[in-house]
Amino acid sequence: MEIPLAFYQSLRLEDNKSRSQQDSSYSNPNVFNFPRFSGYDFSLRRRRWRNPFAKITCSSLVQGLKPKPKLKPEPIREIDRVPPKDPVSDDDTRISKSAVAICSQIEKLVLCNRLREAFELFEVLEIRGSVRIGISTYDALVEACIRLKSIRCAKRVHGFMLSNGFEPEQYMMNRILVMHVKCGMIIDARRLFDEMPERNLFSYNSIISGFVNFGNYLEAFQLFKMMWEELSDSETHTFAVMLRASAGLGSIEVGKQLHVCALKLGVVDNTFVSCGLIDMYSKCGDVGDARCVFDDMPEKTTVAWNNIIAGYALHGYSEEALCLLYDMRDSGTSLDQFTLSILIRISTRLAKVELTKQAHARLIRSGFESEIVANTALVDFYSKWGRVDTARYVFDKLPRKNIISWNALMGGYANHGRGGDAVNLFEKMLAANIAPNHITFLAVLSACAYSGLSERGWEIFLSMSEVHGIKPRAMHYACMIEILGRDGLLDEAIAFIRRAPLKPTVNMWAALLNACRMHGNLELGRVVAEKLYGMEPEKLGNYVVMYNVYNSMGKTAEAAGVLDTLESKGLSMMPACTWVEVGDQTHSFLSGDKCDSYSEAVKRQIYHKVDELMKEISEYGYSVVEEKNLLPDVDVNEERVVRYHSEKLAIAYGLVNTPEWNPLQITQNHRICKECHKVVEFISLITGREIVVRDASRFHHFKEGECSCGGYW
Repeated sequence: MEIPLAFYQSLRLEDNKSRSQQDSSYSNPNVFNFPRFSGYDFSLRRRRWRNPFAKITCSSLVQGLKPKPKLKPEPIREIDRVPPKDPVSDDDTRISKSAVAICSQIEKLVLCNRLREAFELFEVLEIRGSVRIGISTYDALVEACIRLKSIRCAKRVHGFMLSNGFEPEQYMMNRILVMHVKCGMIIDARRLFDEMPERNLFSYNSIISGFVNFGNYLEAFQLFKMMWEELSDSETHTFAVMLRASAGLGSIEVGKQLHVCALKLGVVDNTFVSCGLIDMYSKCGDVGDARCVFDDMPEKTTVAWNNIIAGYALHGYSEEALCLLYDMRDSGTSLDQFTLSILIRISTRLAKVELTKQAHARLIRSGFESEIVANTALVDFYSKWGRVDTARYVFDKLPRKNIISWNALMGGYANHGRGGDAVNLFEKMLAANIAPNHITFLAVLSACAYSGLSERGWEIFLSMSEVHGIKPRAMHYACMIEILGRDGLLDEAIAFIRRAPLKPTVNMWAALLNACRMHGNLELGRVVAEKLYGMEPEKLGNYVVMYNVYNSMGKTAEAAGVLDTLESKGLSMMPACTWVEVGDQTHSFLSGDKCDSYSEAVKRQIYHKVDELMKEISEYGYSVVEEKNLLPDVDVNEERVVRYHSEKLAIAYGLVNTPEWNPLQITQNHRICKECHKVVEFISLITGREIVVRDASRFHHFKEGECSCGGYW
């Protein structure tokens, strides 16, 4: 396209300078030609003009330089693939030209990460037999085995070395040792280590790290002792690995001895050693000493912050862990995916939904939306806090899923009473060739028990040992007892317990006792309760369930006896408490609560809303049925306050202060009573709101007058 001369006349030099800064495509020599730089105050009245860039040259062009080409393996000639027919020269030490070419190609292929092709060429050398190759080729083959983590390839390479009489020096011996460790051949690695004529720190560190990674901590300590006696030396990496071994053993005494050794050698200020000490003390239960090490660190890294926060969270100090997270953020230390996964786990324990949403957003902004650890924690959180559909969305977005991801979502479906979805997910996991473990079967069997999928539950239970080779544990038997109990097959349930190839556990008897409560079987319930009293004499819930069984059958004397037993044992009832989260604030209510922490206007609003709801549901057919059941962990005096149970107060406050299109979620420290369960069903019907109740037993999803538990909880 021809450019008008008027365009050049209208341009100023300042305008052109800004244009020249924006256009920097100078790789092609043609860009120096006119009219590329045709805007520099050229005037028609001037016959001659000088281009201010005429003297600019490209030094690369002057020197004839070209960009460095990427290393590419040369095409393999057919003559290199086929072994020569003529016998090899008499001089066995001389390497044939074709072997040299193959060795060169192998090294280039490994450098380009084309490892499988490198081993295809190595097969040519194996076929030829006694071909002596250089140490650089052996090094490349060892590196390929380490990257592939292939036992077969490692055995091929090592066997070729032995058959060709290769005598490696210490460097190659250490490399071969690392190859065995990385490929999982720890027994062969130990034998190779014992046969080494000379060992250095690298040799010891390699074999010790291998045993620690395989969980053989005692063997690692024996090797550490050998190293100390043989070399009288160590390094920071060794201490960091041995501190991991101490944490794995749970031995704080050994960890303290390592701490003293690190102090004597002056390596305690090393970042790796300090982080190892924090991790060791935290996992051994001494959070105080872990905090002291953390506070003494001259420079606190992201790993150090993660270790101390995880230590506090591990031992139940969730609030303190959250405060440390805020301190980490304020210090300017970068948060990685592990920090966010710890934050999500803390939020799971503290029921901080809004905080988890912020962590989820931070994951996406930081580019960790495909990271498996943090996103599995997200699946676990959303599953445990009533947002199982969101959990499924996060799960489906994961490009790579491990068994923990599958189990977390399956467990979420189970707790929410969506047994069909859990079974479908289980079948999808099997179709994806993911091997289930005992936690997988616990999740899917719990889902069948909660949803009444008896036939499918028995099929899965029998397939554990017959198809998957997993021996059922007590928790799996408890699920099957709950399935039998839900169907009213109490005699079959007690027979199933007696036939079980293991000693009955508390969970197995508790599942049967709950079935006796639901079906009103007093005689069997008394027998089961006596079993539980002997196994857990201090557990309040067992006495409360038996009290309810007696009361429902009109056995007031026996019910009073249970209360006397509680009093004699010094067991006290906890007040029934329910929480509801509005915005980023959590509000708690007690049964018969006078709401003294709220203003008079808010109190009147809450009680007025409860009265209004009770009046509306009465018009829909609800009638108050006086019950004599004592709620688990609830004071007997509070049972009289039926109208203002904590669930009703929390729901009333939530309905007033949350938008009507949002599901309402409440959490309580006790099992929801029958009367409140019926009330919430009616409230979900008249308001059109979805209400999720997480009680001490499971999740209850109330929607359009129905609950996901099916009336059995």
